[in-house]
Amino acid sequence: MHFTLNGQKKEYNGPADLTLLKYLREHEKITSLKNGCSPQASCGCCTIEFNGKATLACAIKMEKVAEGEIVTIEGLAQRTKDALADAFVAAGGVQCGFCTPGFLMRGKAIIDANPQPDRQEIRKALTPNLCRCTGYKKIEDAILMAAEALRQNQPVAALVSAGGIGEREPKYDARKLALGQRPFVSDMSFEGMLHGALKFSDHPRAKVISLNTEKAKALPGVQRIFTAGDIPGDRYTGLIVPDWPVMVDVGEETRYIGDVLACVVAENEDIAREAVELIEVQYEILEPVTDPHFALSEKAPALHPKGNLLSRTAIKRGDVEKALREAAYISQGTYNTQRIEHAFMEPECCIALPQNGQLQVYSQGQGIYEDRKALAKILSQIEEDVLVTLVPNGGGFGGKEDLTVQGHAALAALLLQKPVKIELTRDESIRMHPKRHPIEMDYTVACDKNGKLTALKADIIGDTGAYASVGMKVLERAAGHATGAYHIPAVDIDSKAVYTNNLPCGAMRGFGVNQVTFALESCIDDLCEQGGFERWQFRYDNALQEGHSTSTGQIITGGCGARDTLMAVKEKFQNAKYAGIACGLKNTGIGNGMPDESTVKIEIKSADHIILHHGWTEMGQGVHTMAIQFLHQVTGIPTNIVEVRVETKAGAEAGMTTASRATSLIGNAVIDAAEKLKNDLEKHALSELVGKTYTGHWICDWTTKPGADVDEIITHYSYSYATQVVILDDNGQIEKIIAAHDAGKIINPNLFEGQIQGAVHMGLGYALTEDLEMENGVPKSTRLRKCGVLRAKETPEIEVIGVEVHDPHGPFGAKGVGEIGLVPTAAAAANAFYQFDGVRRTRLPLKRK
Repeated sequence: MHFTLNGQKKEYNGPADLTLLKYLREHEKITSLKNGCSPQASCGCCTIEFNGKATLACAIKMEKVAEGEIVTIEGLAQRTKDALADAFVAAGGVQCGFCTPGFLMRGKAIIDANPQPDRQEIRKALTPNLCRCTGYKKIEDAILMAAEALRQNQPVAALVSAGGIGEREPKYDARKLALGQRPFVSDMSFEGMLHGALKFSDHPRAKVISLNTEKAKALPGVQRIFTAGDIPGDRYTGLIVPDWPVMVDVGEETRYIGDVLACVVAENEDIAREAVELIEVQYEILEPVTDPHFALSEKAPALHPKGNLLSRTAIKRGDVEKALREAAYISQGTYNTQRIEHAFMEPECCIALPQNGQLQVYSQGQGIYEDRKALAKILSQIEEDVLVTLVPNGGGFGGKEDLTVQGHAALAALLLQKPVKIELTRDESIRMHPKRHPIEMDYTVACDKNGKLTALKADIIGDTGAYASVGMKVLERAAGHATGAYHIPAVDIDSKAVYTNNLPCGAMRGFGVNQVTFALESCIDDLCEQGGFERWQFRYDNALQEGHSTSTGQIITGGCGARDTLMAVKEKFQNAKYAGIACGLKNTGIGNGMPDESTVKIEIKSADHIILHHGWTEMGQGVHTMAIQFLHQVTGIPTNIVEVRVETKAGAEAGMTTASRATSLIGNAVIDAAEKLKNDLEKHALSELVGKTYTGHWICDWTTKPGADVDEIITHYSYSYATQVVILDDNGQIEKIIAAHDAGKIINPNLFEGQIQGAVHMGLGYALTEDLEMENGVPKSTRLRKCGVLRAKETPEIEVIGVEVHDPHGPFGAKGVGEIGLVPTAAAAANAFYQFDGVRRTRLPLKRK
């Protein structure tokens, strides 16, 4: 079989059913195209040009390639490649970057078909490609920009940035990401590397009677099969509660279909997967517990030694019953939200290898120091002998906080003393990692005759699935944000996280807050209708101000931008025919009595090379870029001489990249280190400081635990605020979303806009289409296409309005923006539909006529 690849003649004599994607990545070592879902053909990350048309490489078998012409990014004309890559950088169309090479190739095909495309044409043509980060708008901008440059035979205008805060500094490594040149974990390989595959439980709840691996071991190419007995250290792991077995042993019960029974390591992935199918398991199948209400009943079997109630958060302030009796208007309803998949474009992958008596781990996780701690316990090693290096990931959104394959890869590499890679398929990824909590909320909200909120009562129950993950913190956060962006003097909140045999639920962007916001904002609209109150004014009158308290009783003492975001949308909301409005509040930092801290190290290697070490995960949000901007702002050091590294051997410790805190914490730590460097630069040239390292540190250790007997409740050190408006057309379809967000200080407008647009897109999918349905503890589908992620043509116009109300603790006044972007979206959409058709919807996703 002969064909042309990037202008070179090729001959192929291998299997006819091999996919073109696998051939290009494994045989030709072209890794610019990515494997996001193969063989599902759902994501578009593997888009290439085949016989002049944009094509998904995972959907083409080699038997179809004969006499064909294949072009990857590497084979594009330099002028075209430059225009597209530079446009994606300038427009801010690169976030995590995993999907970007596929969009770049799709953009090339769009421009080939029409050198002057309009936005609607681009949106439609982008349908085969998914992005979970950007909301597509900056991708559309990039293609328009590239088309214009190519048509005018001019280079794309580069971003003009002085490098400091407030500048549109190009995202770190953006051009390499756009061209597929910066590797992800799955793109990496090492000499003699072996491959692993996992045997998952066939049932959500069953006792493992026997596990026979003899046939699998006999398969040529299999190196070894690991089971629970091979784990030298702690077999149970977990971010907070160590209740999650790395592998389930014979004689034990499985708790969900993502439980691992064995790990096969072989010469290649195909052999490993074939061997997994040969493992024979005998089960005693048990009835799964899938309803959290039943799980709390006396009839339910205990899924964990301490029972099925993982956690309970109770908050009581004021006399709620008296306030309800005296209220002029009361809104009561039961609201339900669904389980959804993170749908990051990059499935989980890890490589571990022995190195100089230590174990080197390449992780895409959201906290390398947390990974190190967990792996050291599993392997019975000291932490210093487990070296974890972050490979910036292809999207996380909370879904890469828990260990998935890291433990298995590390175990195999340690015991075999060889490099081992384990990579999940999309189906396995959906099966294994934690999801967004489905939550039921019984809400009662009251106000007086003047429209002032007086009381809130909420009974909240969340299905946390098989293992704890961070479920107790999600339901704690739901309780702590139950009153949203409003001052309500009397509250009675009970929030529970409950174990079931469903897929585990853990961290996901919004972290329980978007769920309670949907319930609260629906009740507020109902109160407005009952009392004849104008919806914007009611929210403005009740919005948090300094001196007001949050749900937990924390008094807001500074940086409160709730009313400012409302003012930003007032005119557009009130002039719209059909519009829904909702406000949002979201914490920055974990708080609740737990320290939020960060350490950075600035290493002077030469006069034109500085290494900035930190511990936070870059996953598209731009934390590397903002760290460099903070450094430049303080010292004036050019941004283009700074390299960023995240590796445990540097000792620049940080916690999990979660709670919208990375920018805030890294900024304060960088400022601390940079001030020291700045002082030295006043006396010495940079070249004279070669060999020196400057350490910076910042910690918030003054928050208080829930229920603690303290003089002052401080639940979090900072909050972000938002108001969103969803506008419908005359047919009841969403025409536009306006998102006004208080970021404290916008460090990088391109990154800020991209974060909000991407979050709004995710929030809109949550409102309308996304739902990971389950039946008897098993997902009805593990196909990415069935997860309901909105495509470009389904994503309406998103107008982002930046509001800056200085935060007293944030670096240069900055607040977190990563999560707040989707907190009000579903609520605003529900309220918009009610304005159109008069139907109050109490369940997500919203059903429309």
